[in-house]
Amino acid sequence: MVLPIYTFGHEKLREETEPVESDSEELQELIDDMIDTMYAAAGIGLAGPQVGRSERLFVIDVSPMAEEIEDAGQEVPPQPMVFINPEIVAESEVTTDYEEGCLSIPDVRETVTRPEAIRIQYLDRDFEKQEREVGSMLARVIQHEFDHLFGVLFTDHLGSFRKRMVRRSLRKIANGEVDADYPLVTAEGERV
Repeated sequence: MVLPIYTFGHEKLREETEPVESDSEELQELIDDMIDTMYAAAGIGLAGPQVGRSERLFVIDVSPMAEEIEDAGQEVPPQPMVFINPEIVAESEVTTDYEEGCLSIPDVRETVTRPEAIRIQYLDRDFEKQEREVGSMLARVIQHEFDHLFGVLFTDHLGSFRKRMVRRSLRKIANGEVDADYPLVTAEGERV
């Protein structure tokens, strides 16, 4: 089932998530719904808070970037990937800049600086413990979604000048003046 995506300004996007305690039918259904929602919105990642949930969980599918990831010398794991209770345990000192966007902030794209590589521990969909060292675009997408679990948006990484440049667009989104090809919940809780 496709879920509505919460937009910039909604308090759910700023709440820290809670660890998932155990596997359940409800959790597996939520994972399916999040994957369906990500695909319906033509996204490459989606975190629990973006669909109004407090579970520490995100899903990604970087298939559209597979060539770019492979060109950087990285292997693309089977997609989609599910990250339950993830923890970034190491990150490189080397950083890269890349333009990011977000399904919760439609039509706003800005360059964000992030560590080029990370090591992440998490539970996969089968509740098996995993640890991966990733770089390139895979590391970037994971970091973007990981941030959501702690109430951080990509716009929080912008310098003061760039924040001023997008302030008007963000205000419009927060005021419900937003349009997307997928269902949304505005800051006021209205579905559009």
